[in-house]
Amino acid sequence: MTDLAQHLESVQPLLQRWGYAAVFVAVFVEGCGIPAPGQTLLIAAALLAAKGELWLGLVLATAVCAAAGGNLAGYAIGRLGGHRVLERIASPQRLAQMEKLFERRGGIVAGFGRFLDGLRQLSGIAAGSLNMDLVTFFGWNLIGAVVWVGFWGAGAFFFERHVTQL
Repeated sequence: MTDLAQHLESVQPLLQRWGYAAVFVAVFVEGCGIPAPGQTLLIAAALLAAKGELWLGLVLATAVCAAAGGNLAGYAIGRLGGHRVLERIASPQRLAQMEKLFERRGGIVAGFGRFLDGLRQLSGIAAGSLNMDLVTFFGWNLIGAVVWVGFWGAGAFFFERHVTQL
């Protein structure tokens, strides 16, 4: 069994018991800075939707709200805790790299950092602690949430539906 298959199988009980709520909580918690199986649950839920066990529209809407809301909560944590939070979870060298990255490409990092483990959990906190403009953050965050959910959620759904044709 592949690693992906093992991960998907491990989250099946969560989806069977909690459904959309499991997707929301895991994706939201990731955005707040806590590693969780949000991406795995999103993919697994999309695969279940392809089999007719969940509704794809609700899976995608739930995940977009959770992704955008979780990173917004991470932004608030960053604003309130500032560098203290980042200093606890990142080395001084890593913190300096993040500051430089946000100075040059903060919006893109906030929007598309969710495609990389680590950045998915920390981009909101970093944006808040580095005083990124809230409106700019919110716009990029929402764009990134829609693209990320579309890629992993809708992508997994359509892949499952059309794998034999591929």
